[in-house]
Amino acid sequence: MADDMITVHIIDREGVTHDLEAPTDMNMNIMEVCRSYELPVEGRCGGMAMCATCQCYLESETDLPEQSDAELDMLDEAFFVEDNSRLGCQIHVSEEIDGIVLRLAPEGN
Repeated sequence: MADDMITVHIIDREGVTHDLEAPTDMNMNIMEVCRSYELPVEGRCGGMAMCATCQCYLESETDLPEQSDAELDMLDEAFFVEDNSRLGCQIHVSEEIDGIVLRLAPEGN
């Protein structure tokens, strides 16, 4: 794998794990990576933390930055929110998240 690529593990709504390669040098987020692999992540607002259609659950021990007020506000209004809920659009692809495991939240947001 190239130096500027990491692996992201996404568990889809059927329980199937997808091992995705993601570039760290393109300023992408998890929602965009999922969409580039045609996984069913809607991302209706385009990554502005203004909808919750890219909600996912952090299933690994990966350290992520604190959630922004915008992300927390959006999750307050979302369905199926758990303690480990995050918005995929707010998780930026970087070396620090190499090997992260995320489960897609059920549809209905």
